[in-house]
Amino acid sequence: MADIIQLLPDSIANQIAAGEVIQRPASVVKELLENAVDAQATEIKLIVKDSGKTLIQVVDDGKGMSESDARMAFERHATSKIRKSEDLFKITTKGFRGEALASIAAIAMVELVTKKAEMELGTRLNIEASTVKKQEMVQALNGSTFSVKNLFYNVPARRKFLKSDPVEFKHIMDEFLRVALAHPEIFFVFLHNENEVYHLPKGNLRQRIINIFGKNYNERVVPVQENTEIMKISGYTGKPEASKKTKGEQFLFVNNRYIKSHYLHHAIRSCYDGLTHDNTHPFYVLFIDLDPAQIDINVHPTKTEIKFEDERLVYNYVKVSVRHALGQYNVTPALNFEADYNFAQPSDSQKHHSEGGSFIAVNLQRDRFDPSRKNKDQWQLLYEGLELDESSPVTVESKLSNAMQDDETWTDHRGKDPYQLHQKYIVNQIKSGFLLIDQHAAHERILYEKFLAALENNGIPTQKQLFPQTIELTTSRATTLTSVVDQVNKLGFEILPFGKNTFVIHGIPSGLDGQENAKELVEQLLEHFERNIEFHLGVKENLARSLAVATSIKRGESLDQIEMRSLIDQLFACGVPYKSPSGKKCFISIELEEIAKRFMS
Repeated sequence: MADIIQLLPDSIANQIAAGEVIQRPASVVKELLENAVDAQATEIKLIVKDSGKTLIQVVDDGKGMSESDARMAFERHATSKIRKSEDLFKITTKGFRGEALASIAAIAMVELVTKKAEMELGTRLNIEASTVKKQEMVQALNGSTFSVKNLFYNVPARRKFLKSDPVEFKHIMDEFLRVALAHPEIFFVFLHNENEVYHLPKGNLRQRIINIFGKNYNERVVPVQENTEIMKISGYTGKPEASKKTKGEQFLFVNNRYIKSHYLHHAIRSCYDGLTHDNTHPFYVLFIDLDPAQIDINVHPTKTEIKFEDERLVYNYVKVSVRHALGQYNVTPALNFEADYNFAQPSDSQKHHSEGGSFIAVNLQRDRFDPSRKNKDQWQLLYEGLELDESSPVTVESKLSNAMQDDETWTDHRGKDPYQLHQKYIVNQIKSGFLLIDQHAAHERILYEKFLAALENNGIPTQKQLFPQTIELTTSRATTLTSVVDQVNKLGFEILPFGKNTFVIHGIPSGLDGQENAKELVEQLLEHFERNIEFHLGVKENLARSLAVATSIKRGESLDQIEMRSLIDQLFACGVPYKSPSGKKCFISIELEEIAKRFMS
């Protein structure tokens, strides 16, 4: 019987290895930038086209390579970082496995131009699918230039599953920022489609944070500095007001290597208990320096997961250091004994009778864009005598869907008062039992359909701001807003560019004039929009969904009878009342028979 086991050709083996190391264009960016840092570069330029699908180029002024080293660098498990097994326990460089360049060359067209300072000529090497196509001596600057073209050109199945350009660009941005934050002593430039995204001069860590995230972060962060015999912890953590509802501005480095650790993130997050809301994430850029022998970084090819010899000890050190920094700089809020808290929060009666005795001002804060609803019962009395804006694209008749109108169990709810359960759910009696409505998911669905209709029609009227607000965004977020600002303005905003990464908010959607912080609203909208990019939603759907999430009532908010009835009526006037835009159920029904069974022995 013939033997059936055989060695794989190097080209196929490299492609298999590339599946773990090179998952997307951002993986190439990470490996090339880290190699440039390991080459002791003082200036690094990243050039990307079409979110890395067409070109990824990294130019550095590092040590460069000789002709033989340039050729050897693309062999599997070829590295200058380790020589013996003991070296694995004292690694201080970024790369060490010798897999990255071989993996990249297996699934792309690669050109390397490199030169050592002591040599007169450099080397140019062209490789396609692990095969050397050309090698020659050329005039070159000191350092190395890696150009990776047509990623996954010979693995069409992998290229097919790449995400959209905005998604891949965001991942590239993440990898770039991680390396740039870890090395503020290096000058970085980032170009995308010939447009300069970042220009980061050499400086200290605080200057690098400001150059990346904006000048306002100078006042938003406090330094963390703790030195012990076991480890050193340094960096910056954000004040409570810098916390955001979405992740993305949390950077943790161990021996200058970016890592992901939910365990240590929990240690940092616990320091903000009582200072921020539970669903927010603090900003931090923290560095942990300790003996390399106490960690294992050879856990995964991406090298972002590591193991600590004593994880609990590191957890406690990080927690104490961050808590000490927050306390030392008086971040914990002090009591204001001169404030009159009788006027801090209006009572329910104040809410309904302020603004000339009208409930509308409060209701518009929750039922944002619907001043012209005509509900079957008492709603018409509330709006009696008001002039309605018939041109509003988001006006929805307050009638139940046909399916619900034909359902006797639903129509029997009229006259029965709903009530709120734990400030999260609305209990509404029907003939066959009761409905349990998730107030947050339900309001998201209501607003999503209104916003989507507005984007597809004439838009939403704008409420001009008495005092326009200036908002400075990170480069990444400014790029996002620039790409969708026309659609955002159709939602009722009036946002105009005002210099690099700066915008002026002249107006917000009509009905949101009670929103005190327009800047926070825009930030939330963009945060949710960027988070949803991964889901391949269209721009309109993404914006409608993002604004619905940002402006909907939240779990924990108290609702009165009128507000609960309004929400129920509007929910069942929706085209799809059953689920929120994120796929969560808006309500469930509990039958009387099911309740009776629970009481049976």
